Amino acid sequence: MANKEILLGETPAQLENICQKLNFPPYTARQIASWIYSKRTPRIAAMSNLSLRNRELLSEAAEIGCQPPLQSQTSQDGTRKYLFPTPIPTKDNHDRPLFIESVYIPESDRATLCVSSQSGCRMNCAFCATGSQGFNHHLQAHEILNQFYSLPEAERLSNIVIMGMGEPLDNTENVLKALTAMTAPWGFGWSPTRITLSSVGVIPGLKRFLEESQCHLAISLHSPFHQERASLMPSEKAYPIEQVIELLRQYPWHHQRRLSFEYILIKDLNDSPGHAIATARLLQGMECRVNLISYHEVPDKTFRRTSKERTDQFQRILQERHIICTQRRSRGEDIKAACGLLAKTR
Repeated sequence: MANKEILLGETPAQLENICQKLNFPPYTARQIASWIYSKRTPRIAAMSNLSLRNRELLSEAAEIGCQPPLQSQTSQDGTRKYLFPTPIPTKDNHDRPLFIESVYIPESDRATLCVSSQSGCRMNCAFCATGSQGFNHHLQAHEILNQFYSLPEAERLSNIVIMGMGEPLDNTENVLKALTAMTAPWGFGWSPTRITLSSVGVIPGLKRFLEESQCHLAISLHSPFHQERASLMPSEKAYPIEQVIELLRQYPWHHQRRLSFEYILIKDLNDSPGHAIATARLLQGMECRVNLISYHEVPDKTFRRTSKERTDQFQRILQERHIICTQRRSRGEDIKAACGLLAKTR
C-alpha cells in the first residue's frame, strides 16, 4: 500500500506516465482525471469506462489517495471540525497514525473550509495551540486535497482558506501542487479568487507563491514592531515583516487578487492606539485590508482577548488613516480544543 502511486493531485502528464507504465491506451489518463476531478470517485473500481482488467491493474499499482474523516464535532453556531488521518512511516517501516483537522464554516451566503498544510507546525508562534504540539511532517499534496475531496459538505463550498494547522509556505512544493490541482481546468477548476493562503511570511516560499499562483494572500501580522513580533512569532527573526512588505509592494494588488493582513488582538500586548498607528504607517499606500481577529484563548497560554472597546478603537484608528479594516466574527469557540479531539483519538 505504501508504495502505490497516489492519483489525487497528479497532473494529466503524470497520469499519462502511470498509464504508460501499465501499457494502457493513451486516452486512459484523461478518463482517470475525469473520474477523480470531475466525478470525485473514491474508488478505482467505480471507473466504469475502464475495462475490468485495467481497473484491477490500476488498483494494484495505485490508489486515489482519499480518506474520509475519522471524527467530527459541531459547534452551536454550525461550525464543524473534522479530523482526517495522515499516516507517516516510522523507522521500523510501520505507519504511525497522526491526525490533522479541517474546519467547515457555513454562513448564510457562503461556506468556507479551513485546510491544514502540515501535521503540527515549525513556526512556534507563542499564542498558537498547533505550535505547542510541535512538528510532525509536511502534508503531501493529496493529503491537502483530501480535506476538500472527502469533505461531506464539499458540494456546498464557496471558499477555501489554507490557514489550518501548519505554515503553508514551509511546505511550498506540496501546497503549490495542491493549488494547481484545485484551480487548473483539468483539475477541480476553481477560480483562484475563491482560495486564500495565509502565511507568517516565509519569504522564499512567498516569492514562489506570488509567481506561480493567483490565489489571494493573507499575512499574519499581529504586531508592527520587530522585537515584539519576534517574541510572538520567531519567524520574524528570519523574515522581518518589513522585508515581507517590501516584497509584497513589488506585486499588483489592484485587480482581482487581494492582499490582507491578519491581526490577532491580545489584551494589553498588541492592542494599543500606538500599535494601530504603527500598523497604519507600515501599510501606508498598499492596496490591502486588515482583518482584526478576536483571540481564541488556549489552555496553558497566558494571553487573553482584548475588549470590544479596544477592538473598535483599533479599527477606527486604521480607518481614519485610510486602511480598510474589518473585524472577524469568532466561530466555533465551543469546539476550539483541538488537542482534546486528538488526544481521544490517539
